[in-house]
Amino acid sequence: MAHLNLRGHRIGPIDGVLFDKDGTLSHSEPQLKILADARIAEAKRQFAALGTSSEDIKELGALLVRTYGRSKDGVLPDGTLAVASRQHNILSTATVLAQMALGWPKALLMAEDIFDRVDVQWQALHPRGHSVSMLPAASTMLRSLKDAGVICAVISNDTTDGIQAFLRHHNLTDMFAAVWSADCLPCKPDPAAVHALCSQLNLSVDRCALIGDADTDLLMAKRAGIGAAIGYVAGWHRSPDLTAHDHLIHHWQDLTVVQP
Repeated sequence: MAHLNLRGHRIGPIDGVLFDKDGTLSHSEPQLKILADARIAEAKRQFAALGTSSEDIKELGALLVRTYGRSKDGVLPDGTLAVASRQHNILSTATVLAQMALGWPKALLMAEDIFDRVDVQWQALHPRGHSVSMLPAASTMLRSLKDAGVICAVISNDTTDGIQAFLRHHNLTDMFAAVWSADCLPCKPDPAAVHALCSQLNLSVDRCALIGDADTDLLMAKRAGIGAAIGYVAGWHRSPDLTAHDHLIHHWQDLTVVQP
């Protein structure tokens, strides 16, 4: 049976590890910055087309900046763009539009159109996909887990296509036995998502670890009865302010695997 070691101290036997993707395995912040700016620009464009005043357009932009967690230097790790699913980001955008005096049906339709149009623009700019780099030493950790016989899976609010494209780009497909995405039900942060994924892998939840960069992930894991909820804080320009972890790692090299 494999054990995880954190800076030389054993934190328990483990049969499986569930990984968040964005900000945990992947350096997603540069891409999310571009995505946030594109959605804000498209929202302002569509709002201006309604004959809105320049003051209201400026207010809309400021509200979306705060809602998405777009800071001067990047993206906040606990903002909606970093943590929430695409659908939840559409709803948060619609809520902002409703605050700008649009009725809810119109606000929701406009939010969906904003996201769809930005997707089309993104696809046109990156017809072969936009590569997102791995965080330092993440691939080494994954290979250590595989060599030790530990089953790994991804649990993310990205789409299945987005996760699989990332894994293919980094030749990691064979490292993961399963993917649980925003397309799966229930999705994060429902603890039932952890139960469903572990059941699919024939793993006992209390013999697994979950590693993520958001309290929503870590609370989900603990409510599901996970063996170890491990926070990872090195994936963003500003470290996430985590409170729900059992253990905290600042670099993938903090964690090692002891083979059975």
